[in-house]
Amino acid sequence: MSSSSPRHGALRAAAERRPTTFPRPKDAQGNLQPVERWFGRNTFGIAEMRQHLPTDAFRRFELVIARGEPLDKPLADQVARAVLQWAGERGATHFCHWFQPMTGSTAEKHDGFIDFDGSRPIARFSGSQLIQSEPDASSFPSGGMRSTFEARGYTAWDPTSPIFLMEQETGATLCIPSVFVSYHGDALDKKTPLLRSMRALSVQATALMQALGHTEVQRVTATAGPEQEYFLIDRAYAALRPDLLIGGRTVLGAPAPKGQTLEDHYFGAIPARVQAFMHEIEVELYKLGVPAKTRHNEVAPAQFELAVLYAEANVAADHNQLVMEIMRRVAARHGFAVLLHEKPFAGMNGSGKHLNWSMADDQGRNLLDPGAHPEANPTFLAFLAATLLGVHRNAALLRASIASHGNDFRLGANEAPPAIISAFLGNKLSAVADAITGGSAGGGRADQARIELGVHALPDVQRDNTDRNRTSPFAFTGNKFEFRAVGSNMSVSWPLACLNTAVADGIATFRAMLEARGGDVMRTVADALRSSEDIRFEGNNYASSWVEEAERRGLPHARHTAAALEGLRLESTRAVFQAHGVLTEAELSSRYHVQVERYLTIAEIEVDLLGQLIDQHVLPSALAERTALAQDLAALQQAGAAAGPEDRSALDQLTLQITELRAARAALSARAAELGALPLQARAEGYATELSALAARARAAADAIEARVADSRWTLPRYREMVFQSW
Repeated sequence: MSSSSPRHGALRAAAERRPTTFPRPKDAQGNLQPVERWFGRNTFGIAEMRQHLPTDAFRRFELVIARGEPLDKPLADQVARAVLQWAGERGATHFCHWFQPMTGSTAEKHDGFIDFDGSRPIARFSGSQLIQSEPDASSFPSGGMRSTFEARGYTAWDPTSPIFLMEQETGATLCIPSVFVSYHGDALDKKTPLLRSMRALSVQATALMQALGHTEVQRVTATAGPEQEYFLIDRAYAALRPDLLIGGRTVLGAPAPKGQTLEDHYFGAIPARVQAFMHEIEVELYKLGVPAKTRHNEVAPAQFELAVLYAEANVAADHNQLVMEIMRRVAARHGFAVLLHEKPFAGMNGSGKHLNWSMADDQGRNLLDPGAHPEANPTFLAFLAATLLGVHRNAALLRASIASHGNDFRLGANEAPPAIISAFLGNKLSAVADAITGGSAGGGRADQARIELGVHALPDVQRDNTDRNRTSPFAFTGNKFEFRAVGSNMSVSWPLACLNTAVADGIATFRAMLEARGGDVMRTVADALRSSEDIRFEGNNYASSWVEEAERRGLPHARHTAAALEGLRLESTRAVFQAHGVLTEAELSSRYHVQVERYLTIAEIEVDLLGQLIDQHVLPSALAERTALAQDLAALQQAGAAAGPEDRSALDQLTLQITELRAARAALSARAAELGALPLQARAEGYATELSALAARARAAADAIEARVADSRWTLPRYREMVFQSW
């Protein structure tokens, strides 16, 4: 490899980088401040509201948050004046409504506070500007709900999620978390269905709590805590990989001699450059009131995780969007590229976004906390049974909620749950459930045990009632469920909306069963557990035998996104969304079309990327290698030396590999062109099956050539460099 080649320059740049320092919050004397003194300083939260609003206005705003009461114009004007004062003191010159269109990312349009009082410039921000804005609705995906010429759409403030300041080197912008709807009120975003699903869950769960004798409960909230997995590589490598720059994953690349084989990366010592990056992320998140809690090395080399503490579901969704955005911004300052794709590197673990989920009432109780004796806790058992009912009845919907092109490369591999929705309870809780369905009055016992370590200086370890099952897509983990099938690159708003709706449906079904049984809670729990028994699986979800068992049970198994999205077209899905007021038929249909079109667009981009990399990198390197082999063979013959069979064999084998690569490349392009003329669903099925197989063939041919080409002639950063030489 030439010392002046781009790849050599990337290797040198990565080797020479050092941990990056960054400014941390300090007091007037220049001393570092403890986190509690500056946590949330860029967030206009409850404390700032109390400080900046008159007492009466603050109390009225609390009712807006707690009870969902409407926000009137006079109160909005008071809040807007307070927000303007607060933001102005921090140097903000612009504001935006920050929303989540169906692109999967966030969107914002900045407007200045500047106005004029006569000829004098002033800063002005009204309640109307706080509550509502008007972006162009025709330029965002709508799935057919809007025509190009129907451009008007509205963003509306979500007062349940805190306003925040996004700081950059060039200044600060006030960001107002918002929903996005069409001129006719149709949801064009991911947050509106989430908020509706939270309301639906609250209605159903509150009614069940009251039926169970908890008449003081007036509201139940879905809570969530996403864990974000991601890869980090040096940005110099990413700059030389068009597939990473455009698609977020490597569409070709021969495996490194060592991947995660030795299992030595997980929980290993965090490299200094990475720790500096993580620390700055945490500082930026803490300023925004995002409680980043856990950081560690993940299983694959160059893979890491950040987990955030629980919040109400819509706030948790906003927090996770901020986590991804801050990661991208901070990564650039540290010379990294952050890869949030579900499968950036073949042959190594992909990245998920384990979505911890539960329910809490307005008395501060976690409704999925079993307590010390779950068998004697009818409230917990009722909500557990209702949750399982909802998951069982809406398994196809939950599978559709986590369907994406990227997740297809991860689900079902030996690292992530298969594309079959099932629930795991653990040995102890399963024993309780089995005893109840078997008619045992006590329902079995689930006393916590202690593990004696056999060393007097070490304390005994308290063992949880439930072990963890990393193979289950929906696993109970002590006092919550963990929806492990969510992809790392996704907004959690849509999976949360679907999960909340499914559980609201399960609770409504449980309530109807309870009423039909004259209020007999334990009998209803037993019948609900029997009805949802097929969704429960306590074994290894990776095993092929589970696939066969799941099919015998009648559980849906959509192996790829094109099949999974059909779950959005089921009558049962339409009925459950309409029954709970989460999505209209048109809104649901739009999401199906948006997601299928997104799947196809990404697949088409990857086909083009693969073709370009083959044409512009792999084939030129292969031809240069073949020329070198041929020249070497000719030189031997000219010198009168006898060429060995291995000399001729190497040239012949490489020629065959080049021929195979060209044939695979041509077949991929030809079939992609043919599929382009098919209807939407048929095209999606074709890409999911035929095109993916043809792409795999072309990749295999390219990777085989990479393994043969001399390092001096290979132009793309290799796997071994990206995952092992990035710090």
